[in-house]
Amino acid sequence: MSYRSLTTALTLYRGRTLTLEQAADYSGVSTAKLETALRSRGIPVREDDQAAQRDRAAN
Repeated sequence: MSYRSLTTALTLYRGRTLTLEQAADYSGVSTAKLETALRSRGIPVREDDQAAQRDRAAN
């Protein structure tokens, strides 16, 4: 993971270009780490992404 790829992924997520999972793949981090990065920068995690995370965790 590079700082630049993480920053780009956060920007694309905020702009609704990428989903949470896509942004995590792009930046090379887990979705949990990406969620932490989003929240630390004041970017809310979209509800549809939170639901998808719960669904994956349940399976």
